[in-house]
Amino acid sequence: MSLAPTWQAARLVLQRDLTLATRRWDEAAQPLIFYVVVTTLFPLATTPDLSQLRVISGGVVWVAALLASLLALESLFRSDVEDGTMEQWVLSGQPLGWLLLAKVLAHWILTGLPLVLMAPVVGTALGLPFSAWGTLMLSLLMGTGTLSILGGIGAALTVGVRRGSVLLSLLVLPLAMPLLIFGARAVAMAMDGESPSGPLQLLAAIFFLSLSLGPLAMSAAIRISVEN
Repeated sequence: MSLAPTWQAARLVLQRDLTLATRRWDEAAQPLIFYVVVTTLFPLATTPDLSQLRVISGGVVWVAALLASLLALESLFRSDVEDGTMEQWVLSGQPLGWLLLAKVLAHWILTGLPLVLMAPVVGTALGLPFSAWGTLMLSLLMGTGTLSILGGIGAALTVGVRRGSVLLSLLVLPLAMPLLIFGARAVAMAMDGESPSGPLQLLAAIFFLSLSLGPLAMSAAIRISVEN
């Protein structure tokens, strides 16, 4: 099978999901709204003192991004499985992993990318200094990408389970803990004037490992769900 049709099929899947999302813009905006609301509530629940908020700003932004990324994961593959689209993909002869990765990319564009772009704004509201903006955005860029892939694996495993959102969270959250630790640590080191290269390199390693193995895991889980 030539590479061009494979890339074209993945591009069509990505374009289809983005087009559908524009028609359901309210659902696509929910993670971003949740993200802003959660980060806004922290100063109200703790203290408005920026010097104290600055200490926890990196962790707050990362926790909010992690929880916001989980909101739209349960329905990532469910509609395609229910209407028979996924079965057609399995029988199409196209690499199923590429098609599923295109759907994950669409999920990241709609949820992860807005969180990355909004991070400096909510971070500044929590006292995050300008010098840490780049580290925060870079860490979230790799972190949200990895979360989307891990979430895709969890969604593929639970797509045949009714009300699988709780099970999905139990599967994804433990795997996401290293991302939270390394991401928050990188931001803290940047705020202290230290080099955050160590945690960022670990985040990059986890991202590329997930990118390499994620499509295979999603493809195997989806095939099992469709065959059953």
